[in-house]
Amino acid sequence: MELFDIYDDERNRTGRTAERNQKLKGGEHQLIVHVNIMNTQNQLLIQQRQPHKPDWPGYWDISVGGGVQAGETSREAAEREVFEELGLEIDLAQTVPYFWIHFPNGFADEYIVHQDLNLGKLNLQPTEVQGVKWASYDEVMCMMKEGTFFPYQRSMLELIFSFSEIGDKT
Repeated sequence: MELFDIYDDERNRTGRTAERNQKLKGGEHQLIVHVNIMNTQNQLLIQQRQPHKPDWPGYWDISVGGGVQAGETSREAAEREVFEELGLEIDLAQTVPYFWIHFPNGFADEYIVHQDLNLGKLNLQPTEVQGVKWASYDEVMCMMKEGTFFPYQRSMLELIFSFSEIGDKT
């Protein structure tokens, strides 16, 4: 049984937990993480979800995403999810999320990692990830328009790509 901490409206842990997929009450929130891996060509590593996944089967999605487990920090969850889904060890010890998003009954911490990767050397989690590839902003927007990419808010993806450009110039 996978448990997660319940947070209040101010992102404070309440001391209570809930089971994965448990419906939360008003004012209760869960914390998730997204790790967006960008290469030096300002392309986002995207993953294709397995066709048997109950939510968004076969859709393309950002590099990595998942829930923060009970007792875990956002940073620990981000590192764990990257390793579980891609077989890639990353160190976020000196990193904070670039931004976070509030969604119904939850918060998503958005990490951006700048790293060129050999995709053939990744160890994809077969139960979660069907494939990976690099995609430009225009390619991701085209996939969203076609209905093959998870329907994030366009502004979120614009932020991810714009922060990547800033990161490459510093």
